[in-house]
Amino acid sequence: MTPKPATGAKPPREGSTATRATSLSIRTSEIITATTVTPGNNGDAEVAEELLADILPAEAAGRDNDAAAVFGDAAYGAGELLKRLDDNGIRNLIKVQPSPSVKGHFSKDRFTIDLNTRTVRCPAAVTAPIAARIGRHTGVACFGDACASCPLRAQCTTAASGRTITIGAYERYLATARERRDDPVWKADYRGIRPKVERKIGHLMRRRHGGRRARMRGPVKIGADFGLLAAAVNLARLAVLGIGHTTSGWTAAQA
Repeated sequence: MTPKPATGAKPPREGSTATRATSLSIRTSEIITATTVTPGNNGDAEVAEELLADILPAEAAGRDNDAAAVFGDAAYGAGELLKRLDDNGIRNLIKVQPSPSVKGHFSKDRFTIDLNTRTVRCPAAVTAPIAARIGRHTGVACFGDACASCPLRAQCTTAASGRTITIGAYERYLATARERRDDPVWKADYRGIRPKVERKIGHLMRRRHGGRRARMRGPVKIGADFGLLAAAVNLARLAVLGIGHTTSGWTAAQA
C-alpha cells in the first residue's frame, strides 16, 4: 500500500485534565499506524514529526518518499513542519491559515514579499526594505512616511507610523503553502481525503472506550488506552478490507 498519511485529532476529556489524542492513518487503507496523547493545550503540529517517523528521511532511510504525501488541516500548518516536509521532498498537503488582518484592511497576502532582494512591495506599488530584527520575527519592513499621503491608507492601516510587515523565520515556506492552497489540483486532493479522515475520527469517537472521554488518568495510561482503541478500529477495518489468513499466507479480498 502506498503510504499517504493523513493526521486527525480530537481532544478527549479526562476529568478536569484536558488531553488531546492524535492519530495517523494510511490514505489507501485507512489503517491507523501511530497514535499519541498530549496535553490539551499543546499544538497539533508539535507531535506531527513523531507521528510521521516512518516517512521522514532521518528515520526512513531508503524509503521512496516521492510516493508519500502528508495531509492535515490548518492546525498542523506550522512553519517548522512545513519546512521539514518541503526540504525532504515529501508532498505537502497541509492547509495553512490565511494571513491575519484587521477587519477592512489589506492582509499580509496583498503585499509582495521578495526574500531574495529583501524587499516588500505594497498594494500601492511602494517598496520598502526588510530590516533585520532580533526575536520571534527575523525581519520587518516599515512603510512609514509613504503611508501618510497614500490614497489606499484607509484600506491598509490606521497606525500613525504607517504600515509595518513582519517577516517570520519560516516566511518562505508559509508563502509557498498559501500558493499551493489556491491550486485546483491541491484543492481536489485535499477535499478528496478529508472525508476519510473525518470518518476515521468518527470511528474513534463513536464508542465510550477512551475516544471522546479518557477512562484513565495520566498521559501514559491514556496513551495506552487510546492505542488499544485504535487497534480495535484497525481490526474492524481489516475485516472490511477482507484481510484473511490462508495456508499460503495473508490475503485481501479482490475488488
